[in-house]
Amino acid sequence: MLNLDTHILIHALRGDVQRRERALLAKESWGIAAIVLWELAKLTQLGRVGIDLEDPDVESALSNVHVWPLDLAVARASTRLDFRGDPADELIAATSLVYAVPLLTRDKRILRSKMVPFAR
Repeated sequence: MLNLDTHILIHALRGDVQRRERALLAKESWGIAAIVLWELAKLTQLGRVGIDLEDPDVESALSNVHVWPLDLAVARASTRLDFRGDPADELIAATSLVYAVPLLTRDKRILRSKMVPFAR
């Protein structure tokens, strides 16, 4: 299973992923940190992404994605990371640590981490 960050999820829903990402997404099941759903809704509300969360195809796609909870273990791990960034990014990375699932991201700040397991 892969943990997708918000932007990878958006690109995947649009079918707009890089070749390496496409290969990884095709062979693994998808999961997201709970905060990703909030970020997706907020970015949609602000008009920064053109995804219709009311679209039955989008709802169907999202219903097939595993969602890891924002729990105390994730919250604690987010304060112990070797990078600082957007709080949502920290929670997404911490989810990968706590649940030992590789993160798929393009975020350069997160990718510099020596702690977070990444999809290869």
